[in-house]
Amino acid sequence: MLMFQQLPSVYLHREPVDFRKSINGLAIIIEQQLSLQATDGSVFVFCNKSRDKLKILYWDSTGFALWYKRLEQAKFKWPTQSKDECMSLSEQEFHWLLSGFDVLGHRQVKGLSYS
Repeated sequence: MLMFQQLPSVYLHREPVDFRKSINGLAIIIEQQLSLQATDGSVFVFCNKSRDKLKILYWDSTGFALWYKRLEQAKFKWPTQSKDECMSLSEQEFHWLLSGFDVLGHRQVKGLSYS
């Protein structure tokens, strides 16, 4: 699935968030905790505490879009060594993350097979 013609800036919120939060709650985290503009076209990636779900929030000039991904048998390899609250990801790192790879170490998560 092609979500973007040209991928904008991608920010990964490192700390887990309460997944009961939806668009408004995530936008508040972006603007108040990260001091970033939620409506600038950037992509913001959030993970739950058990690291088996992602929420991706972005503004597409007409409104917010929220994308949700759940892994069935594995956990996302989430960067834990960084002390920063937010990390900037390259387009390749973003695709690695969505494909089940460790963003920093580029290792495939266990339990996933690609045909």
